[in-house]
Amino acid sequence: MTREATLDSRQEILRAAARLFQQRGYDATSMNDVAAELKLSKGGLYHHFQSKDEILFHLMEHAMDITQERVINPVMEVDDPEARLRKLIQLHIAVVLSVREREITVMLHENHPLPPPLRKRINARKKDYVHFVEGLIADVQRARNSRGNVSPRAAAFALLGMINWIYQWYRPEGALQEEQLTKQYTEIFFAGALQ
Repeated sequence: MTREATLDSRQEILRAAARLFQQRGYDATSMNDVAAELKLSKGGLYHHFQSKDEILFHLMEHAMDITQERVINPVMEVDDPEARLRKLIQLHIAVVLSVREREITVMLHENHPLPPPLRKRINARKKDYVHFVEGLIADVQRARNSRGNVSPRAAAFALLGMINWIYQWYRPEGALQEEQLTKQYTEIFFAGALQ
């Protein structure tokens, strides 16, 4: 088997696992389920991944890579602090709502099952992102000479909690569309945390 075929097979397994974890939950999905979804033997699956935990870890790593590529990197290209924070809100919502990126919702929902060493690695990347958001908020507060009672850390956790929960209730066919949602969340956040 070529290296490219191995990489493609791993990606296919991760996509199938993400879909199953999202639909059924991590605990209710077995390695047999993942193998059956791909019409692979269990041995074929274990050739690529030694455990369900390893699959979940790789899904979460990929989710953090997506966050880096689709949120952090574009936000860092913006000069104005307020525009940077607005861009972060827009892009973070877009990533959470992306039907192609099931890894994001798996990461948001299934962090607890990871064994401690793997969880520690994912949590370190999550903390880096929280610090990044916290820094953006502090920059906006400084630019606005804001002396509000909301600390950048509390504001960062509030913003991320607000956005990360969207996947639980959002329906694309519903009355609230992504663009309206982004505008309203931005307005709520700027009116509340940045006064």
